[in-house]
Amino acid sequence: MSSSSASVALSAQQREAADRVIESLAGPGARLRDDQLTAVSALVTPAGAGSGASGPIAAARVLVVQATGWGKSAVYWSATAISRAAGGGPTLIVSPLLSLMRDQVSAAERAGLRAATLNSSNFDEWSAIEGELRSGELDVLLVSPERLANPGFGRRVLDALAGQLGLLVIDEAHAISDWGHDFRPDYRRVSDVLQTLNPQTPVLATTATANARVTEDVAAQLGGGGEPGPGGGHTLVLRGSLARKSLHLNVIDDLSPIERYGWVAQYLPSLPGSGIVYVLTVADADRLVDAIRAVHGADYPVAAYTGQLDGDSRHRLEDALLRNQVKALVATSALGMGYDKPDLGFVVHVGSPPSPVSYYQQVGRAGRALDDAVVMLLASRADDAIWEHFATATIPDPDRMRVLLDTLGAADGPMSVPQLESSTGFRRGRVELMLKQLAVDGATERGPDGWESTGRPWTYDQEHYDGVLAVRRREADIMRAYVSGRECLMQLLTSSLDDPAAEPCGRCSVCRGQLTEPLSAEVADDTVRAITGALRRSALLLEPRKMWPGGAFGTRGRIAAGLAAEPGRVLAHADAPEWAELLAAARRGDEQAMTDLGDAAVATLSAWVRDGGRRPDVIASLRLTGTVLADKVADHLCEVGRRPRLSVPVRSGDGPGRDATGATEAVYWREHLGEMPDVAGQTVLLVVDETSSGWPITLAAAALREAGADAVLPLLIHRTV
Repeated sequence: MSSSSASVALSAQQREAADRVIESLAGPGARLRDDQLTAVSALVTPAGAGSGASGPIAAARVLVVQATGWGKSAVYWSATAISRAAGGGPTLIVSPLLSLMRDQVSAAERAGLRAATLNSSNFDEWSAIEGELRSGELDVLLVSPERLANPGFGRRVLDALAGQLGLLVIDEAHAISDWGHDFRPDYRRVSDVLQTLNPQTPVLATTATANARVTEDVAAQLGGGGEPGPGGGHTLVLRGSLARKSLHLNVIDDLSPIERYGWVAQYLPSLPGSGIVYVLTVADADRLVDAIRAVHGADYPVAAYTGQLDGDSRHRLEDALLRNQVKALVATSALGMGYDKPDLGFVVHVGSPPSPVSYYQQVGRAGRALDDAVVMLLASRADDAIWEHFATATIPDPDRMRVLLDTLGAADGPMSVPQLESSTGFRRGRVELMLKQLAVDGATERGPDGWESTGRPWTYDQEHYDGVLAVRRREADIMRAYVSGRECLMQLLTSSLDDPAAEPCGRCSVCRGQLTEPLSAEVADDTVRAITGALRRSALLLEPRKMWPGGAFGTRGRIAAGLAAEPGRVLAHADAPEWAELLAAARRGDEQAMTDLGDAAVATLSAWVRDGGRRPDVIASLRLTGTVLADKVADHLCEVGRRPRLSVPVRSGDGPGRDATGATEAVYWREHLGEMPDVAGQTVLLVVDETSSGWPITLAAAALREAGADAVLPLLIHRTV
């Protein structure tokens, strides 16, 4: 679909403006390459130019699919500079990440353009920025796709810009397509903007990670197929080779979860420059930082970067990496699209993303301005379960969608997300995703007072979603092939993106038959032992719930001090690698593993008391699963501490259900906890085997307090997610 025939030569004045921009970004003497020039020419050519059309014709729609570092931003900065010099309106850039927006604002300023962003971290500046936009002082406005979904933003900004935009840019455009690896329902709001856009407004979409199917889908959403050309209303697709010659790809697939932590700690000092270590969960980011410091000391320059950090903290860490003040950021996918550090020396993955496309997107952060950069994937068979979760998490359940729509349809007016959670029994995060998906299909809309049904009929497109799920599972199969080293790693990645120029790279661990020196797959036993011991000593705080859930539970508001649990402790969180093998063995009934788990609980309780915690008078177990973990650990603690032993009775049942809301789960445990023993005036250590929500602990603590307990100290063996 690539074409250069659509290019219309720039005038001398336009070329001078473009040259100023590219020199500001890339240095003196830099010029737009032919493919960049083709895109810019299409975008700045008046609608209908060269077409012989007698009526108004839609301006160019251009989709650029090029490797990270190709210079996609140079296209829209150049086109903006040319358009503004000719009296055109401002450019609106839809961009997915706050860090990307900051980089783009800085780049725009270097290009002589005035840019600003509206996001959650600069709310106090919105009015001033919107005023500058309306007055024409602002050349570029950057917004997130979520901002497009905000009705207030639509009224104040989009309506004011109607018919006046000089250029619409959709960055990371693969997220428009639910065939893409990072589909975001709010990104479909861009389609709404396109529908109301003046047809004379040019549109540019850019991405480095789109295969043929995603490319076709995005191109169709922009303006259909047909012969590309400026002013013709169709989409000009410019697609180049995606292979990155600077990247040395490596893979190791036979390490245990804790050995992967050990590998990172052992080899991190040997990796070139500074870089990113990607993990799949927030908990992994924090644990891996602790593991590295357990080996190299508390001052070793690493830090965790996750979506749970506030904007200022993220910005500070991004700048620290840019300035090589840290060896690595241990990050979730929150540090991905758009982060621009040209001299990033390495990218390591502890656990594989579910898609070769998303993996390519993340490793593309490395080596943009270097001759050599190291990329390492530390894979695990446990990744399969995570891949399946990602594959199915965004596929709508038609029955639940209809329940949600019926609830909205029967309401007297708009409903908030918490109200819908309470009325439907669905978890809040699921409700939010369903509402966004229904909004994409036009069945719901959000106003200032909440969500409403539009009354438009909604049908579940079974064939479409079956196809999406099949694609995601095929992508997981490609990642399995990547991990097994069946062919050149770079060739496999670029082939998965339908790159016609895909070929063996000669640099990866498959092509060379060995890992990039000085790396190896060997991890020292001493390193693993040091990390395991350090992480097991770091029991997590278990914050007690402070509010009753309301809804079906009935009671709402703050939990009275006389019924609340004290802050507790968690031994193992989620799939914590330092505990994984021990927990598995203990659940199988291995006596040594059970003893080790009991000793760990003793150490945790001892440290808890040393830190000012209360000494328990009695130890009770709360058995929520089919294992005997809670009972055995409580027995061990009683034996060592010479304390009396109690059990909290639980009536048999099927459980509250995995997707139960807090209210539903609280109702279940209120009905299934038996009569509490007499604990008048005593401090109770409550040993619990496993829970994700904490509601059974909350209800058991309240019941024990009602039975006379002076305090309840929860010790949770395994907190699941």
